[in-house]
Amino acid sequence: MTTIVATSEEDPVLAVVRFASELAWADAGPEVAEPQVTRLCIEAQECMVMGRWLDLASLMLTSADLIASRVSEKDLECIFTVICNLVTRASTPDEELEMAKRISAKVVQQPNDKPAWRLKILFNLYNLLENAHSRFLVYSKALNLAASGKVTESIIPSFKKIDSFLQEWNIGKMDQRELFLTISNILKDKSMVKDSFAFLTKYLATFSGTGEESYTMNEAKEEAVRAVIEFVKSPDIFQCDLLDMPAVGQLEKDGKYALVYQLLKIFLTQRLDAYLDFHAANSTLLKSYGLVHEDCIMKMRLMSLLDFRSNDSGEIPYSVIKDTLRITDEEVEYWVVKAITSKLLDCKMDQMNQIVIVSQHTERVFGLSQWQTLRSKLGAWRGNIANAISTIKANKVSEEGLQTMQGLMTR
Repeated sequence: MTTIVATSEEDPVLAVVRFASELAWADAGPEVAEPQVTRLCIEAQECMVMGRWLDLASLMLTSADLIASRVSEKDLECIFTVICNLVTRASTPDEELEMAKRISAKVVQQPNDKPAWRLKILFNLYNLLENAHSRFLVYSKALNLAASGKVTESIIPSFKKIDSFLQEWNIGKMDQRELFLTISNILKDKSMVKDSFAFLTKYLATFSGTGEESYTMNEAKEEAVRAVIEFVKSPDIFQCDLLDMPAVGQLEKDGKYALVYQLLKIFLTQRLDAYLDFHAANSTLLKSYGLVHEDCIMKMRLMSLLDFRSNDSGEIPYSVIKDTLRITDEEVEYWVVKAITSKLLDCKMDQMNQIVIVSQHTERVFGLSQWQTLRSKLGAWRGNIANAISTIKANKVSEEGLQTMQGLMTR
């Protein structure tokens, strides 16, 4: 956040108004310029005395716009720094919000002209604001400016804090959708596939499919298809909850996209043989979405490894892996190692007995059932910890009692 340091007795606001008005009227000659400069300075003083900060901000923005092409970037930054600081004088949240709207609107008018500088001004403005609605407004403007001006590298680091921002902003579903989708598209353009997919699923998760939502959900259809294709195409995303989302579920009975939904079900709930059958009947469809058959086979083999229903000992015979993945005997260990390095399986290979002993594996689908299982495990762990604490306390009491008795006996 930029701090204003006064270098003269004149208020920084009046100094900016005087500087901007003198420059704006410089070509008119002193006879015309001096009365105009005096008028603007008096108007600015009246606004300050009467607390009309919104009117003052508008006056200064107009002056800044008139001289923008005639001053250096450094001078213009100083001018906007003073203008932005006016929001700290707002008497109500509504006044602050309106000031933030006008300032940010002026800043983003020409997103392709010095976009990095404009983004810096918006960040400064954001940090000066106290109202959550004002902050969200300015962040949204900054997000769109970064995308339009192709300076997204300056705003991408903030995406890690989106969850805490959402708690602060307390915005509605419509605003959340626009935010998530914009972020997803920015990350997609930067080839940050996993992060882009994460925000795309956040976007889709905002559609509940009930009430009025059932009518608006249709707008998410194209993005639902995109999410499915990105999941299938990605070589390092093996888990998602797309099947539980109404926005994705609407594809199942859609005349145009039903096969896309079927492909998702295969990757999340079935094995390689189901994919091969699907490809045989729909190879043209897969190519139209840019899916490479060989890449799909590789991913489907790893997904199939996660689908084995092993016995109580966690043992999976090499022969079962060979038949399911349609590979040779020599390739079994290669695919198991590949699953381990991809952090899909935690297991050991018993080469003598030709078995894989699985201790843990990644869930392909993490929905309600998985959450319930996790809740049960956490409950069990909590109970075990409580029992351990009780045992420690009981042992401590017994030990203290024994020490007391021994002390009495020695007297």
